[in-house]
Amino acid sequence: MANPRSHPNDPLHGINLKTILETLVARHGWVKLADRIEIRCFMFDPTINSSLKFLRQTPWARKKLEDWYVSEL
Repeated sequence: MANPRSHPNDPLHGINLKTILETLVARHGWVKLADRIEIRCFMFDPTINSSLKFLRQTPWARKKLEDWYVSEL
């Protein structure tokens, strides 16, 4: 992981989207993710790969996921 002092204002520096998603799924599960961020890739037959594809193409959903992750740091 990157030195946090190199980017003190960016808590996500050095953390990729896959890590964020895997961490939240491990902590909360797909059901809670779907309850909090209502998107189909979390609700119906969720997988890491399908969710990453959607999140990379949908800035508002990615922001919600990243904000949730940061709030738990």
